[in-house]
Amino acid sequence: MLGGGSFTAQNKVLPGAYINFVNAASAASMMGTRGTVAVPMVLDWGTEKNVIEMTAEDFSKNSLEVFGYSYDDPKMLPVRELFRNMTKGIFYRLNGGAKASNDFCTAKYSGERGNSLMTVISKHVDDESKFDVITLLGGKEIEIQTVTAATELKENRYVSFKKDATLAETAGTSLTGGSNGDEVSGEEYSGFLEKIESRSFQILCCPAKEEQVKALFSAFTKRMREENGIKFQTVVHQYTAADYEGVISVENEAAEDSAGLVYWVAGAEAACAVNKTVENMVYDGEYTVKAEYTQLQLTDGIKAGKLFFHKVGDEIRVLMDINTLVNYTDEKGEDFSNNQTVRVLDQIGNDIAAIFNNRYLGKIPNDDAGRVSLWNDIVSYVKQMAGIRAIEAVESKKIKVEKGQTKRSVVVNLPVEPINCMSQLYMTVVVQ
Repeated sequence: MLGGGSFTAQNKVLPGAYINFVNAASAASMMGTRGTVAVPMVLDWGTEKNVIEMTAEDFSKNSLEVFGYSYDDPKMLPVRELFRNMTKGIFYRLNGGAKASNDFCTAKYSGERGNSLMTVISKHVDDESKFDVITLLGGKEIEIQTVTAATELKENRYVSFKKDATLAETAGTSLTGGSNGDEVSGEEYSGFLEKIESRSFQILCCPAKEEQVKALFSAFTKRMREENGIKFQTVVHQYTAADYEGVISVENEAAEDSAGLVYWVAGAEAACAVNKTVENMVYDGEYTVKAEYTQLQLTDGIKAGKLFFHKVGDEIRVLMDINTLVNYTDEKGEDFSNNQTVRVLDQIGNDIAAIFNNRYLGKIPNDDAGRVSLWNDIVSYVKQMAGIRAIEAVESKKIKVEKGQTKRSVVVNLPVEPINCMSQLYMTVVVQ
């Protein structure tokens, strides 16, 4: 099947016709892709304390093997919420635990899901000297091997067989003893944050309900943005104490899981194009959203930096696309509380850093010609951002690329004015 549809950046993989109908020029390939979320989870199955990257297609095909459940299982609701919008997930299993086992095999991974595994052994129809060894998960056949002894059995995706076992016919022997381990703590979350420092993503999702874990994620976000120059935002539940443009606090609760809406918001924010907003976006997830607020509660909540869902007729929509920044300074005014503004600035910062690192770092001399080349690339990039109406047009002469204080450094001065989508209408109707 060929690719097709519209595009924001020229980063498609499949051959095909990608056509936009717009008035302004389209973005070019220097613009980085969006749509990736990093998220830690407590899971019943899977590799422990290790990063796994999955696309939406991977999830639909390999959910059973990776998570222990098919993609449509109720247990996979949080992951489905993420994939409503995101294109790639960076998953990390926080918990360990015990592996389920029986007389014939041991579950490949620890966790409660291992208790849903079963071994069925029967005589082979055509050769009674052989056995058919069947592995089932949740009552469904996963694999069958025909052998004469346990030593011939090969490990599959779900169990490791015990080579010293004595095979005998059995109607079904369940694996038991699988557990999810002790409740995860800040230490496990810290381990996750260490693992993803070198990864690229737009949104970090914090599903934890503990205040100390939310504070940990907030501090990590600020450190990575301010000290390392790695720009992303973090979605948490009910943590406006962050008071920071890099942290988005979802206020609403879901009936099924009080903090469950962080998954959908994380996916939506990650996938939101640099020239778009999630404001007024319809919630199309599976959670039951609690959205009974008065106008006064919504107004006060917005002033406090809370991202709300609210009811519009029969639909649940995002009220405003805001973050937790409420105490403004001369350096960071009210505009920085708007996620579309932050998204534009983060995109520019990440993209220009990528241009420099890939094309200039250690390759181009820091002389007039080298700096002019960098200036040309930045001017071209800024024109493309203006072309998709993410920023106002910038006069080329106002962009400066100059020699720094050392022979190895360059200084870039780039004035930009992000464009926001329309949000408020003030109209006066004059009756004649």
